[in-house]
Amino acid sequence: MTKNRNLADLLNADGQIDNADIAGGVNFKNIIINGDMSIAQRSTSVASITTTGYYTIDRMRFGVNNFGTFTQSQSTDVPTAQGFAKSFKVDCTTADISLGAANYGFFNYNIEGQDLQYLKKGTANAESLTLSFWTKSNKTGTYTFELDDNDNNRSISKTYTVDSANTWEKKTITIEGDTTGTLDNDNNNSLRFYFWLGAGSNYTSGTLQTSWQSTTDANRVSSSNVNLGDSTSNEWYITGVQLEAGTTASDFEFLPVDMNLARCQRYFENFDDRRLIWTGDVTSGEEYFHQTSFNTTKRATPSVTVTFNGGNYFNGGTLTSASTYNNTNVLNASCTANSTNARGYFDYFAEADSEL
Repeated sequence: MTKNRNLADLLNADGQIDNADIAGGVNFKNIIINGDMSIAQRSTSVASITTTGYYTIDRMRFGVNNFGTFTQSQSTDVPTAQGFAKSFKVDCTTADISLGAANYGFFNYNIEGQDLQYLKKGTANAESLTLSFWTKSNKTGTYTFELDDNDNNRSISKTYTVDSANTWEKKTITIEGDTTGTLDNDNNNSLRFYFWLGAGSNYTSGTLQTSWQSTTDANRVSSSNVNLGDSTSNEWYITGVQLEAGTTASDFEFLPVDMNLARCQRYFENFDDRRLIWTGDVTSGEEYFHQTSFNTTKRATPSVTVTFNGGNYFNGGTLTSASTYNNTNVLNASCTANSTNARGYFDYFAEADSEL
């Protein structure tokens, strides 16, 4: 494979990138999609976060359990002269000074098993992985990174240190290959990682698992881990997240924005930037269906949310997602007319969520 091959060249008959091409290390070496934090389809800023979910930057999940209140945003504060334009930022707006045993805050990313078969996990030839990233925080001290095998209930944790307050620092962590537990070859969540921003004693009271072992909650997070939720002065940034096979961190792999967006849309697609419209003759009380194709085939049949925007002879009509007819390639919506006329229409916005 040569460096000038584009995405279309790499796709096989099933619309997937062959493992042989990925393993070659020339293109798509970064397992993480949107590691430069450039795509944020849902929003660029969300305030008053107290629960776990996907809020702003695509593929990046923020976990909160009685850890205070946060604002999450796509920030333009980035490392100087490194090629990044965006970063993921969380800002504590209501503090939780004393963590309960089950409380936590984390930054999380989930990976399909079928994208990881070339790592040969669970065999004698299991590949090591190297993580590299840029981070910045006013909160100096010890942080924990955890890699978790969701298929086999195994995990490994490593620590890193924010040395200088309010300063972008590059960190590199190498994870040795695990010869136990193969990853399922499917579209489900097989491997995931956590950047722990704070945790209660349920996760910190044991001995940190710095080698692959069966997961024990008490051993997941360092007892020295900071508590980012203990002050409203605290904020944490991250960008340039790259996870790759091998024991050496290479330069971050930047992708064209259209390619990056298409990869993100496998998991979430937002149609709020364009109206979806049905038009035709209408009869009062009749239900009319509209179908549209996704820009990218979804990981699995998505959960679809539709929002009525307006219409002629449909005003006051009930718009629903016709979920029975949805699949990985199309979404359907229906609306009931409230008048009879030779020409009517309804338009709406939609979101399709197929995240792990």
